[in-house]
Amino acid sequence: MQNHTNVDNQIFILMEIEKKSVKIYDCPVTYCMSKIGGKWKPIILFLISKGVNRFGEMQRGIDGISKQMLTKQLRELEKDNILHREIFAEIPPRVEYTITEHGHTLFPIIQQMRDWGQEHMPQEIEA
Repeated sequence: MQNHTNVDNQIFILMEIEKKSVKIYDCPVTYCMSKIGGKWKPIILFLISKGVNRFGEMQRGIDGISKQMLTKQLRELEKDNILHREIFAEIPPRVEYTITEHGHTLFPIIQQMRDWGQEHMPQEIEA
């Protein structure tokens, strides 16, 4: 029979915890949330999935977002290759955002978020 000290037990517990823990940067959910999480990105992606692709339309479609925040979120989505920004050489210049092929892979997630919200949203908010 082997005697285990208190220190041995603590080391064993720490080893067991380590086996079950996930480092924040190794976690796929954390990675996904770093790309589409937050208050505004899911809404932006939802609007684009419904055909809203111009800055002004998006700003009118998202209650409470400032121009600066919308610009920041769009730039991040563009940097992450989720959105493509196209500038048309017109007077005045027209800018449209479209979803990239990589971004299309997120639509099932956004749709599931919408479905879950519709199913669980209190009735008085839906109207």
